[in-house]
Amino acid sequence: MIDIQKDIYVFSERKQVGIAAGQAVERCILQLQEKQSEVRIVFAAAPSQNGMLEYLAASKKIKWHKVVAMNMDEYIGLPENSDQLFSKFLEEKLFSKVFLKEKNVINTHAQTANEIERYTKLINEDIIDIVCLGIGENGHIAFNDPPVADFDDPEVIKIVELDDDCKIQQVNDGCFGSIEEVPKTALTLTIPTLMKGKNLFCVVLGENKSEAVKNTLSGSIATSCPASILTTHPNCKFYFDQEAVKKIEDLLE
Repeated sequence: MIDIQKDIYVFSERKQVGIAAGQAVERCILQLQEKQSEVRIVFAAAPSQNGMLEYLAASKKIKWHKVVAMNMDEYIGLPENSDQLFSKFLEEKLFSKVFLKEKNVINTHAQTANEIERYTKLINEDIIDIVCLGIGENGHIAFNDPPVADFDDPEVIKIVELDDDCKIQQVNDGCFGSIEEVPKTALTLTIPTLMKGKNLFCVVLGENKSEAVKNTLSGSIATSCPASILTTHPNCKFYFDQEAVKKIEDLLE
């Protein structure tokens, strides 16, 4: 279970959140690189991750040529050059700015069954050392929305239908102009896959996420709030701004 004093960090400004999370991920990478030749990291793609990714992209300490990077989810049905693709987001924010040993992104323009098989093999090649993630307005992690979340999912990656709350968030984040523009389906790493990561760093920003944060940290562990499972992880650190914890300030005092 999480230790409020040790695992939860709250900052008044978003910039501080990104720097603190970036420093923590950097420290973890450096510690791992002292004892292993390769560090495997799964990244989320969302506006909440911007500050952390900016810090990591500027790091002069990380040996990026020993890092294998992956992403955790991707829309199905967008054009190949679409600005809304998560792979393009990560390319612009981080991947193009560092010299990675290997970059593996989910390709939803390939035949779906083949891509699921390919990515399952990539994920299963070795341990996932680090997962950088967020929490959705509906409590999702990656695209595991409440209707499709499964804490015992037998799959590594699967096709899912996005629920309306998830689509609304994509509009709120400024990624799409209307809910009708948001793709209906996506590929996502499943919850057990994410939970197998050895070190989880969860960055959550904004008042729109405050209900999900409350349900994650003080509610029951249930798929109605998929992120609640994060509290059972032995090494998950949370980074919030003040707005995101508005509904649980008493808990954190």
